Amino acid sequence: MNVIIVGCGNVGYALVEKLSAEKHNVVVVDQDKKRIDQITDEQDVLGIVGDGINYQILLKAGIEHTDLLIAVTESDEQNLLTCVMAKRSDKYCRTVARVRNPVYNTETSYLRRELGLALIINPELIAAAEIARRFQYPDTIQVDTFTRGRIELFHIKLEAGSPLIAMAVGAIQQYFKCHTLICAIQRNRRTIIPEYNTTLMEGDEIVISATPKDANTFFKRTGINRHPLKSAMIVGGGTIGFYLASRLTETGVRTKIIESDPERCDRLSDEITKATVINGDGSDEKLLIREGIGGVGAFAALTGIDEENVLLTLFAKRVSHANTMTKLRRYNYTDVTNGIQIDNAIFPGIMTAEYIVKYARSMSGSLEGNVENVFSLTKSRAKAMEYFIQKESNITNVPLSQLRLKNDLIICSITRNEKLIVPGGRDEIKVGDNVLILTSGEIYNNIEDIALG
Repeated sequence: MNVIIVGCGNVGYALVEKLSAEKHNVVVVDQDKKRIDQITDEQDVLGIVGDGINYQILLKAGIEHTDLLIAVTESDEQNLLTCVMAKRSDKYCRTVARVRNPVYNTETSYLRRELGLALIINPELIAAAEIARRFQYPDTIQVDTFTRGRIELFHIKLEAGSPLIAMAVGAIQQYFKCHTLICAIQRNRRTIIPEYNTTLMEGDEIVISATPKDANTFFKRTGINRHPLKSAMIVGGGTIGFYLASRLTETGVRTKIIESDPERCDRLSDEITKATVINGDGSDEKLLIREGIGGVGAFAALTGIDEENVLLTLFAKRVSHANTMTKLRRYNYTDVTNGIQIDNAIFPGIMTAEYIVKYARSMSGSLEGNVENVFSLTKSRAKAMEYFIQKESNITNVPLSQLRLKNDLIICSITRNEKLIVPGGRDEIKVGDNVLILTSGEIYNNIEDIALG
């Protein structure tokens, strides 16, 4: 594919490394000549000094023959405008924008629809979702993530004694009074898309679609997560801290945030009413002990300084038994963390680059049709397909119970206005929705092809 990357910071550089290594034709655009010179010296790519919102610069970069443009500058607005300019220049070019400000978080569906974007990615939201998963679920529960971290599919193996054994799939929701959907069953190396009367067996590995809150309730009621997280402490009330605290409190976890900026503390208190917000220096060991670090189940060091996060994590491990998470910005810290007692480190920039590269890989095989992403599940032979519904068709505005779907697939989730819907028979697919479909058979380039007749 022909790819233009606008913005040559940490994420842009990681994208160049990964996409050029996969033999894509990459052009990099940045206003900083030193950055362009460095990356063109180290990578086999073409570099152009200039602003991505400049039409002449985009022409020079080859926008008229570009398959994918990725805008990852430090400015959300510049990224969005660059994507608009790219679409105006070539309507067949797919565009990806990094948008980090929480103000835009509830508007992503609208922005995608109105601006014609293929993907809007929020690194902080994805990082927070990943931290929450590692905190809340044991290693035996594997998770696949879709739609920029908003949709999760949980993989669970049914051990002897599980109350799910011998139950019909269709009876589980009502019995446990929990809004979940069993999307797939891995049995004897065979992937089964279940029907209402499909019975679960010992040894099955089931794939469940649910909101984080419903998943947490389901695991408690079925005894899958025998040691649920009860309390957490977060040092650093930035964007990742905000998203993480919101998610943890939503699932009933007692959450305490320590933040040094008084104004930020006021905003956090107003926006996350269930969390306890402490205005103080998170590097003050006496403060951490006074606020109960010794008894928390999870601890996240999310300040803007890598070195401080590492030291905070080491202190938390010394005075508590908490599951810890360390946020790091610099990629060269990967080797450092491997040499010391850091259980979990998260690099939001690397996660962003990997997510976009995953999208580029799926796009390579699906330039025709309206399927946006095609992924293989982590622990299953099933394929997951993501669609963004841009126009009405034979599958929109029809109750799912009335759709005659092909036998080898299931609609796992619908995301509408940033709200996740675990679909039932009365739900409908509408324009502007993100739809996730699982299949054990063929891949459908057009969502209209999932229906019979």
